[in-house]
Amino acid sequence: MSLEEIFISVAEEKPASNESWEPRDSSDAHRASIWRAGVAIATVYALLIVVGLVGNVTLIRTFCAVKSMRNFPNLFLCSLAFGDVLLLVTCAPVDASRFLADEWLFGRTGCKLIPFIQLTSVGVSVFTLTALAADRYKAIVKPMDLPKSQATANISLKASAIWLLSMVLAIPEAIFSDLHTFHITQTNETFQTCAPYPHTGDLHPKIHSMAFFLIFYIIPLFIITVYYFFIARSLIRSTVNLPVEGKLPVSRQTESRKRLAKMVLVFVGLFAICWLPSHIIYLYRSYHYSEVDTSTLHFVASVAARVLAFTNSCINPFALYLLSKSFQKQFNKQICCCCPRLPLPVKSTTRSNTRMSSHKSTQNHTVASFSLINGNHGCHEGTV
Repeated sequence: MSLEEIFISVAEEKPASNESWEPRDSSDAHRASIWRAGVAIATVYALLIVVGLVGNVTLIRTFCAVKSMRNFPNLFLCSLAFGDVLLLVTCAPVDASRFLADEWLFGRTGCKLIPFIQLTSVGVSVFTLTALAADRYKAIVKPMDLPKSQATANISLKASAIWLLSMVLAIPEAIFSDLHTFHITQTNETFQTCAPYPHTGDLHPKIHSMAFFLIFYIIPLFIITVYYFFIARSLIRSTVNLPVEGKLPVSRQTESRKRLAKMVLVFVGLFAICWLPSHIIYLYRSYHYSEVDTSTLHFVASVAARVLAFTNSCINPFALYLLSKSFQKQFNKQICCCCPRLPLPVKSTTRSNTRMSSHKSTQNHTVASFSLINGNHGCHEGTV
């Protein structure tokens, strides 16, 4: 997502010079407080990056290692996690650097690449959630239209199409983003930063922000809402019209579908909540482009909105952990695989071998010992 307008307002809050931060007077004291605030904000970003990488990488490892979990929704969630990882390792550090440096640090190439990656990641998130809602709609409302088994190649093709669409929609961001010099009239200072357009005119920012709001937020969420309206109606009708003799097996199937639909709905809700403040602030900045808002309230609101947006990239694996017992089990196994294992006591092993040898032949004893070793490394087997 392009939030360069807000980045500009953040830069205007910071001093344009590279003077020492030691508080020699009230002005220096103010700059020192801004520096401390910047360090605190950058620390929050670092925490989000670490937590997000642990959660998303473990999610990806789980779906890749466990064959039984490679179904349609899970593979789409794996694609979603990959997009979040890309956002966390590229855009989050750049965003954090805004609070520690006075100038853009990543050159003209970085100015074009970073907004492109960020917008691609947002597109992958919202379009994947839309595809998941469509999948739940087909599974619940039109189950007869689904094929007996959805091939992994077909799922990969759909996920690739989402990535391709997101990248195509992000191309204008890479084309128009560039380094621009801005002037602060209040302090008569100038600074250079990355922005999608110069600080002149108001038509471009209005079109840019509104198009972004509609394509990457309003329209996908509207489609998802329509899907879930029909899903809810179908579930209510199926419960009311269910014959008494068939209630038990069908109700179990209905409950399973409800759980999956609820999981997707939670992800959609998290996305909507986490990204709405960023959209609102970006629209506000675009429609008041000639008026630079350097108030503390706007600064705090813009920082909180961006932190909340990046939080969405690290919260999905933990939401899935709470919603899915099967994923929780496999997630714990993947985490345990990364932990060092304590060697078994020699006494216990000897006693166990003695006990087995008293009941089995030498050949059976060998097979049992091999099974015991595999059991100790069960996290690599990929079974549920």
